[in-house]
Amino acid sequence: MVISSLFTTPAAPPLLACKSGFNQAPLPVHMRFDISKSSQLSNGRLPPLGFSCTHQDSIVALNPDSTVKPEGRVKIFSGSANFLLAQEIASYMGMELGKINIKRFADGEVYVQLQESVRGCHVFLVQPTCPPTNENLMELLIMIDACRRASARSITAIIPYFGYGRADRKTKERESIAAKLVANLITEAGANRVVSIDFHSGQAIGYFDISVDQVYGQPVILDYLVSKNIPSKDLVVVSPDVGGVARARGFAKKLSDAPLAIVDKRRQGHNISEVMNLIGDVKGKVAVLVDDMIDTAGTITNAAALLQQEGADAVYACCTHAVFSPPAVERLSSGVFQEVIITNTVPVAEHNYFSQLTVLSVANLLAETIWHIHSDGSISGMFK
Repeated sequence: MVISSLFTTPAAPPLLACKSGFNQAPLPVHMRFDISKSSQLSNGRLPPLGFSCTHQDSIVALNPDSTVKPEGRVKIFSGSANFLLAQEIASYMGMELGKINIKRFADGEVYVQLQESVRGCHVFLVQPTCPPTNENLMELLIMIDACRRASARSITAIIPYFGYGRADRKTKERESIAAKLVANLITEAGANRVVSIDFHSGQAIGYFDISVDQVYGQPVILDYLVSKNIPSKDLVVVSPDVGGVARARGFAKKLSDAPLAIVDKRRQGHNISEVMNLIGDVKGKVAVLVDDMIDTAGTITNAAALLQQEGADAVYACCTHAVFSPPAVERLSSGVFQEVIITNTVPVAEHNYFSQLTVLSVANLLAETIWHIHSDGSISGMFK
């Protein structure tokens, strides 16, 4: 599969040359130099290529007629996991997606070939490790390896959804901490930096031995909720489990400092949960359930049913990552939710759309993050 885009890239301005290590331009591509006795230095040597000599022993500047490569070019490539999001990011930045050939051999092996030069470029690879998780993860690793072998100046993996993020701790004997393993794989493949949206837990950032930037999807969802003009006195933010209290508290503070409620549940197994109790008052209020992801939707649907039993007027579900493993769609569209608000970090298949679903784009957040990284700006400053 050949992945490309229809947008155009604005020309980058040339950089001036200087003798210090900062903003120093590469050697010119086209160089004109007249080798003659008049241009030799007093020690008998010729001046460096690309320089013009105005008088003996004096090198003053790069040849103004030479073409200098601009330093710090940015290129964005997309994997096959979420091509539409990558297109939106490139469009927001006024750029064109890089050309890349990704295909599968008959035995399932992944083949990646960059179809344009990335030598000396700052490369950003957009590839969430969403289902099929192992396929997309391996594709990301091979994309990183291809860029490293093509002499990219730096490689940043834009992973909107970080798969294996839930395996971030050891709760039972002889368990694997797969989040750490995946972090090691990405690092060893050759990535210099990772950008992701809403890690399942903050400790996953510490598993990487390279720079990691966490982008928050809350601003996109908050802006949408504010546009609905729900009176702040009627709102209550609800965490569907105890582990998400910090996330829900931060969300409530930004949503007119709304009150907070917590659903206490006891998990009986993976993807199986049982709601036990509600901490807080939701009677007569619009309840906003906040979580980082929806997989099978068991936790958030059971929480919504409890909120309705406790007298909530309406229940909204808000999450960043919509994994939507079966039977998630059936549960979410069963009528317990007024609206299910998600972002496009994970592509939603056409057959998984339902009438209560609203999908918001995080392309602007990721595009701004890319510019801040390239210009050495603050990422946290974007969310203040």
